Amino acid sequence: MRTKKTAPLASRSSLRHFAGRRRTLPRRSPSSAPTSPPSKASTMTENDLFKQDWRRRSKIQIGQYIFMKWTLCFLLGTLVCLIGFTVNLSVENIAGIKFVVTSNMMLYKKYLMAFLVFSVSNFSLTLLSSLITEFISREAAGSGIPEVKAYLNGVDAPGIFSLRTLVVKIVGSVLAVSSSLVIGKAGPMVHVGGCVAALVAQGGSKKYRLTWKWLQYFKNDRDLRDLVTCGSAAGMAVSFRAPVGGLLFAFEEMASWWRSALLWRAFFTTAVVAIFLRALIDVCFNGKCGLFGTGGLIMFDVTSASTTYHIEDVLPVLLLGVVGGILGGLFNFLLDNVLKLYSLINKKGAFYKILLACSISIFTSLLLFGLPWLASCQPCPADATEPCPTIGRSGNYKKFQCRPGHYNDLASLIFNTNDDAIKNLFSKNTDSEFHLSSICIFFVTCFFLSIFSYGIAVPAGLFVPVILIGASYGRLVGMLVGSHSNLNHGLFAVLGSASLLGGSMRMTVSLCVIILELTNNLLLLPLVMLVLLVSKTVADAFNGNIYDLIMKLKAFPYLEAHAEPYMRLLTVGDVVTGPLQVFHAIEKVSNIVHVLRTTRHNGFPVIDDSPFSETPMLFGLVLRAHLLTLLKKKAFQPTPVRISDDALEQFTSENFAKQGLGDGDKIEDVDLTEEDMEMFIDLHPFTNTSPYTVVETMSLAKALILFREVGLRHLLVVPKMSNGQPVVGILTRHDFMPEYILAWHPLLVRSRWKRLRIQLPRWVKFF
Repeated sequence: MRTKKTAPLASRSSLRHFAGRRRTLPRRSPSSAPTSPPSKASTMTENDLFKQDWRRRSKIQIGQYIFMKWTLCFLLGTLVCLIGFTVNLSVENIAGIKFVVTSNMMLYKKYLMAFLVFSVSNFSLTLLSSLITEFISREAAGSGIPEVKAYLNGVDAPGIFSLRTLVVKIVGSVLAVSSSLVIGKAGPMVHVGGCVAALVAQGGSKKYRLTWKWLQYFKNDRDLRDLVTCGSAAGMAVSFRAPVGGLLFAFEEMASWWRSALLWRAFFTTAVVAIFLRALIDVCFNGKCGLFGTGGLIMFDVTSASTTYHIEDVLPVLLLGVVGGILGGLFNFLLDNVLKLYSLINKKGAFYKILLACSISIFTSLLLFGLPWLASCQPCPADATEPCPTIGRSGNYKKFQCRPGHYNDLASLIFNTNDDAIKNLFSKNTDSEFHLSSICIFFVTCFFLSIFSYGIAVPAGLFVPVILIGASYGRLVGMLVGSHSNLNHGLFAVLGSASLLGGSMRMTVSLCVIILELTNNLLLLPLVMLVLLVSKTVADAFNGNIYDLIMKLKAFPYLEAHAEPYMRLLTVGDVVTGPLQVFHAIEKVSNIVHVLRTTRHNGFPVIDDSPFSETPMLFGLVLRAHLLTLLKKKAFQPTPVRISDDALEQFTSENFAKQGLGDGDKIEDVDLTEEDMEMFIDLHPFTNTSPYTVVETMSLAKALILFREVGLRHLLVVPKMSNGQPVVGILTRHDFMPEYILAWHPLLVRSRWKRLRIQLPRWVKFF
């Protein structure tokens, strides 16, 4: 909301007043960020070699380029579908064997032995998952959605898409989810989709010599980013059998840049997932998939011929949305603080990380096995649609410690896999199956176990736990409302899941479609839309998206889609820092080596001056990686003259293409003699002659929108008046971070130009 004008703050004289104070702060170079991963360019480097390569391409090569895009999307959808199906099948069978053995022991009243088998199995699975995560690929820990989202925003976190990370993510997720931790596999599947996409786009893994030359066709970040976007959509689609929901999830939550062509390819990828997944499920219906028949693929069918609602049902739905928004904000707040606590523990070393994971596993096993003893046994309903009690498999009526003909309603939820617990909560015609006390115990247990289980050194997702918590909360509201509503308790559980998803993850369109595809009930559309809108609106008043909070904890310099209001009070000249490092169009090798060794900049302006220009002028921008390539190939000349055409023939655009997913070349790896240091390099053919530039008086808010929408890595700032220096500085994503801006301009902290958000009391923040 726009407040009345604050002229002193907005005036240039005021900015100069507190700009003088910033000189007392240590000056930093705009491209250096000690605690943050480097940014990634999404635009193409248009130097002479790039232009020549495009001019030489024939129609056949262009057709091959387009054909390969669609071929890789097909391959990506197929691989992600197979991996997702295997993960679901493995989890259901591993967890199924554990529950079958435990239930059989309890059937013979060997309760202590059953507990030992249950807890030792969970402990072993968690221990193995944490060991491979910690010692093989630490990047595989957690959900993976914040990492993929940051990558698609332009942040290149090292190692997140390696083959090692992919393998650990798959195996670790199967082990961790099978260990009865309150975590999900949807988030890891999104990360798996991104890993598969990145490896396919790069032609495999060079480190492990698993490469295919026919796949090595994409040599720029834009094509790689587009394929990773399709991979994230495929990962969500295979997790919930929701192809359209996965597509909208990638569009709404993951991608920072979107085009109609990308939408079409992502839709094709998720369609491939849906078709192959349907074929694999048909195989499972024939009983060839182990214990649980359908392979554990989530499909909660709550379709009912009597799914009707009236105007009086809107009030309970609004209540669901409001409370779901408050619970979602509380969930994010508590998880944010728990992750901060875990980060302190994790800094002590690998032993403490594994100890923390094992401790959470033991605590979870104690609760899951012990809490059902608090619930009383209920007689089996006469009209039960499935065997009662359920012995040794999934179902609504777990026998646990009850005598024949009775079941334990709390055990049916808590002593079960997360997917089966959700199915039980969503099930129709079960309004009298669960007691109010059992639902309350289950809700509180899952709420806190999910918070403490996320953040340990195992692959873990948040989607399924939030759905589970929301379903129990929705059931609870349905019981309290009782006969005052036409909705059955299963539908209340669905709406409760939607409300908590909206309150925690702050998505609307994609979550709405995922819920509808998940439950196969289109009649719920108006109510799901309403509850999502209300819960998101309420939760936005407290804190941000859970994934945004995690990215902030990981120090990812993520650029939001909107500019902070105070950015409109600043110009780009107010945040540009120095000293600026520039190169002449023909530069001495020793000068280039010195700058590369003493700075961490990734881009350098190139200035053309005498004898090639009467006055100094901006020629373009050269990247650090390209300079290292020139130094390694020793493209040197004894005198400062333009490079000859014959010497230029030894270079192709592939020499300056993206090298892969590793850290890239380093200046320390370049071996040069003293004679080489006295030589010269002509940077004209290797410089991007069309970099994006802004004048120094442009609003910082406008510059942020340009930087993010185009997907830039560097934005050159040129002077408003020609005063001999053709470039003032370079803006990188770190210059747009609120922490950096407010450090340079501390008076803006007290500005009234801020987004509205409810501030929690100090004592709440302390605890």
